[in-house]
Amino acid sequence: MDSNKNILEALDYIDVSTLSYSEWIAVGMALKSEGFSCSVWDNWSKNDSRYKANECERKWDSFNGSKSPITGATIMQMAKDRGYLSFSDSGALDWNDEILYDGKEEDNTHKLSPTEQLITYLETLFHDDEYVGYVTDDVWNDGEKYNPGKGYFDRTAGELIASLKKHKDDIGAVIGDWKECGAWIRFNPIEGGVKNENVTRFGYALVECDEVSLVEQEAAYKKYELPIACLVYSGGKSLHAIVKIDAPNFEEYRKRVGILYSFLENHGLKIDKQNKNPSRLSRMPGVTRNGKEQTLLATNIGRTSWNDWLDFLEGEEDELAGIEYPADLIDNRPPLAPELIGGLLRKGHKMIVSGASKSGKSFLLIELAISISEGLDFLDFKCQKSNVLYVNLEIDRPSCFDRIFKIYDALGIKKPTKGALSVWNLRGHAMPLDKLVPKLIRRTKGRDFDCIIIDPIYKVITGDENNASEMGYFCNQFDRIADETGASVIYAHHHSKGAQGGKTAQDRSSGSGVFARDPDAIVDLIEVEIPDEQKAELVDDQTDTAWRMSFVTRDFAEPKNRNIWFKYPLHVMDKTDKVKKMLSRGDPKLNLKQFKDGSIKTNEDKLEEIEDAFNIVAMGSDSCDVKDIVEYLSGNGDKPDTIRRKLYRTIKEIESDFVIKDGVIFKGRKEGKK
Repeated sequence: MDSNKNILEALDYIDVSTLSYSEWIAVGMALKSEGFSCSVWDNWSKNDSRYKANECERKWDSFNGSKSPITGATIMQMAKDRGYLSFSDSGALDWNDEILYDGKEEDNTHKLSPTEQLITYLETLFHDDEYVGYVTDDVWNDGEKYNPGKGYFDRTAGELIASLKKHKDDIGAVIGDWKECGAWIRFNPIEGGVKNENVTRFGYALVECDEVSLVEQEAAYKKYELPIACLVYSGGKSLHAIVKIDAPNFEEYRKRVGILYSFLENHGLKIDKQNKNPSRLSRMPGVTRNGKEQTLLATNIGRTSWNDWLDFLEGEEDELAGIEYPADLIDNRPPLAPELIGGLLRKGHKMIVSGASKSGKSFLLIELAISISEGLDFLDFKCQKSNVLYVNLEIDRPSCFDRIFKIYDALGIKKPTKGALSVWNLRGHAMPLDKLVPKLIRRTKGRDFDCIIIDPIYKVITGDENNASEMGYFCNQFDRIADETGASVIYAHHHSKGAQGGKTAQDRSSGSGVFARDPDAIVDLIEVEIPDEQKAELVDDQTDTAWRMSFVTRDFAEPKNRNIWFKYPLHVMDKTDKVKKMLSRGDPKLNLKQFKDGSIKTNEDKLEEIEDAFNIVAMGSDSCDVKDIVEYLSGNGDKPDTIRRKLYRTIKEIESDFVIKDGVIFKGRKEGKK
């Protein structure tokens, strides 16, 4: 097989405009690995509106190989995932090449002797009392090819199997001598003749496609999980798949074969439609053809039945990604997306920045946007220089640019990189996120943004912030942005009310626990309490504030906390370790504990503490066990029994949406409350 020719065919099948940045890079690496010139990648890349002159050449020079290089197999797989199969190569393997088929279980039928292969074939397809049709010596040559005749159909499967077991070393003693062109067998039982009307059970259909290579045939049969009863190498250019049809009659058989053939043709396989009849002959395993053995390769692979395959068919036709097999990818692993923020966030992933209201999140996000657009370090994280879109939903346009220019000045940036940072000011024009996303995608198409920052999300939030299903739908919009633009999505959210120091970073965001589970990275800001007597000693400017930044990551080892100062307009690392020794606001060690006598002054404060705990524990549900609330609150110092008594008393004495019944606390169920 001409592998370079196949790679170029596959490349033409891939629409570059549909690829993410990392996929585009992978194609370039694969082409270089296979010995192609940069011009091949560059010419193909020109079909994308994101194309930039000379960019391919710059990237190409940086591809220096690795211990696990990306090869042409990546391009072939990307094309096949989009329905491609090469038709340019007749592609028969050398007989010494190994043919593998990874079905549901390992199948070693191809290691059987010729007689054992035929016995297994008969046992798999036929009942003992069913008559089998086969052709050995009833063959003529029309000048172009050999053609089988009617052959024999006077013995049952049981009789043939018994005779084969008796003559286990001489298959010819049972079926007779065959000619150089091989032998054939009918895969459905017949009686009294060899026409369709003589078929007694419409159990199987033949799938044959000899216009692509054996490897591609095997890959297609596997990919589409055909319910194959027997897979036979023909001794020539094709694999014969005897597929389970299980039709009750001839009409239904024709209908099912039509569905099978249409599906395969729609997915790039040109099927031999002459095989559609139920009385059709297929190649008999165990005999030779022009010196090559017609081999039984496997039995009962793929889906277990026709109906089971229809379930697969329904899934294959939907818009969801297909099921993949790690064993198939272990030598050609999907490349990880490049790191946008080193050790914290990859390109195309999602990150939430959470903090209390007025905690300087917007200053932080603008500083982050500038750091990424200029390729600067951000609080000891290395940022990959990338194009950034900052979507401002909260502050007016002049104030937004005033902050940006002040941060440029503070960072010493006199000439920002042209076009690297873009700003979309939408104050006064905000709308629900599911309505904004299509507009955002249209505005960013072809702009090659690597990062999109949305600040803040409360302006575009849809649904009840405390409802898990509604927030799940809301957060899915960030997935859509990432999928359709290829950019990382960073968004800002506020803390819930009340003391936060006793909570972990993922539990501080207001509303449903979805905000803790959805992003790939969480960056949380909590203010640090500076003792009054130390303020003059610790900071030069009395307006400076101290903060602790903590992280939760999905793709990386969790970064160490950053202890930082906010020295207007920048957040800077604390190099003295003084902030490290201070306690966060709301930390239990400062005696700001839930349910601690003297710390909760009003009924409103008491209910707020209960609500915060409920939202975290219930994770979007309208109920949870009282013991779980008690366990959560007990982390703040009081004994569980004390907390339980105060919880019951508060719910009983104060009018609220909470009800406790049989050890369960409900929210929003006033009925039955006494």
